[in-house]
Amino acid sequence: MFYQKSIGTLSIVSGALLLAGCSTGEGAEDTGETHLGEALDYTITGTEPGAGLTQMAKDTIETYDNLNGWDLQESSAAGMLTELDQAIRNEEPIIITAWAPHWKFEEYDIKFLEDPELTFGETESIHTVTRLGFEEDMPEAYKIIEQFNWEVEDMQDVMLEARDTPFEEVAAQWVEDNQDKVEEWVSGAEKGNGETVELLSTPWDTERASANVMKVVLDQHGFNTTISSVDPAIMFSAIAAGEGDVSLAPWLPGSHGAFMEEYGEDINDLGANLEGARSGLAVPAYMDIDSIEDIPNRN
Repeated sequence: MFYQKSIGTLSIVSGALLLAGCSTGEGAEDTGETHLGEALDYTITGTEPGAGLTQMAKDTIETYDNLNGWDLQESSAAGMLTELDQAIRNEEPIIITAWAPHWKFEEYDIKFLEDPELTFGETESIHTVTRLGFEEDMPEAYKIIEQFNWEVEDMQDVMLEARDTPFEEVAAQWVEDNQDKVEEWVSGAEKGNGETVELLSTPWDTERASANVMKVVLDQHGFNTTISSVDPAIMFSAIAAGEGDVSLAPWLPGSHGAFMEEYGEDINDLGANLEGARSGLAVPAYMDIDSIEDIPNRN
């Protein structure tokens, strides 16, 4: 039996550093940008310690010379978003780890920073994985899960609506409004007989969106679906150990690549269920900064 572990609330999709603040536009050596670094206490506000995004942020700090001496403050996705909102409302500087798809790119006018060293990797895909033997044990549920795929806009639609309404309700409405896509997912799959499908997710709104939509689809097709929201490391180890059936949450090849390398031999990767997830660095559009290399040095 797999037991649920609650880890905060939230966005994930992809991961990025987000810089909010004011720039003089006079270059990294300018006193104004030095003050920006001082105002930030040369600290990046991150998310959960176990997130792949967190490790990529650490790698970024180690790779870029201008980030030498910067610190990553590990937090939670919800805490990070609260600080981001407060900073932007007050036009105060902040650097956070961020990802897309996510509703923040609809709520705030922000842009990704160029990442010349590709420390956050290229554009990613979100994959579907199952435990070994799941196809044989529940072939009809497997068929639905294998056929599941949607677009960035679909996921963001669910995430946006779920800001004010529980994900369960939003997912049910989305399924009702998008029967054409749902019919493609369930095509050829016979109805279930109440079999339990243990779906493992991560504590970010991207994965809450996909997990809750899939739960509605599977339950309407005769299955009994449970969702457990866990740290990515636990998600991969549980699927590999057969303590969970399915996950729609892995970001590959970058964000969760290390976990896939560790557990991949004991996991069935069905491929991408969403293309175009992105990890990188981002800033509010009003910032006169376009690259990670533009972040001020710590002198």
